[in-house]
Amino acid sequence: MLPVLEGLKKTALDLLFPLRCIECGKEGSLICAACYNRLPWILPPVCPFCGVGKPLDTPCNNCPVFETCIDGIRSPFRFEGTIRSAVHQLKYRNLRAIAIPLAIMMADFAKENELPYDIIIPVPLHRKRLRERGYNQSELLAKEFGKLTAVQIEKDCLIRHRHTPAQAIAKSIHERHYNLAGAFLCKNECVCGKNVLLIDDVATSGTTLDACAKALKSAGAVSVWGLTVARDIR
Repeated sequence: MLPVLEGLKKTALDLLFPLRCIECGKEGSLICAACYNRLPWILPPVCPFCGVGKPLDTPCNNCPVFETCIDGIRSPFRFEGTIRSAVHQLKYRNLRAIAIPLAIMMADFAKENELPYDIIIPVPLHRKRLRERGYNQSELLAKEFGKLTAVQIEKDCLIRHRHTPAQAIAKSIHERHYNLAGAFLCKNECVCGKNVLLIDDVATSGTTLDACAKALKSAGAVSVWGLTVARDIR
């Protein structure tokens, strides 16, 4: 009876509060078919390291200039338009349900691009930021991604033990890199010998993902790739 009751409850909620597209307001889904067709996909060819689109046979201007620990970063979308709205709704407006369609697109993208991973880890928030927001948007994405891929999620092994200023405030990639030095710690050996997929909402310079990768590789991870919903290309 419980599944039946849950189904009835969902139907009642759908009738009372129908889903509407976050971009155009059309009823039926959080991202309607028309807005989906206009999503800002990052199209190949892309840089093999940072995943940002670039002309063939040209150097990438988006890659960090410092030595990195992360093996690569991939994002299906540019951080603009409907995707920017979706991430802001997830991150700042408590629209947790948007994590589901975003995770579906991330899982499809990861499969098409054959990213190597056998364990999923969300980028953690510091406990101060977690108290302010009430939830970790990266953990919500990782949870839905894990359901779709049936891959183990470890949400407690990587911690952000040092609070840092918001990365958006930093004026340069060097300042971002300095801000995050030693900010993350892997507190157990669950990643030892594993290929890790780091999940986050948006990558800008890649310094947060790289700082996480450094902590994970110090704990024995074989490889660490970052997967985000979007890439903020400046």
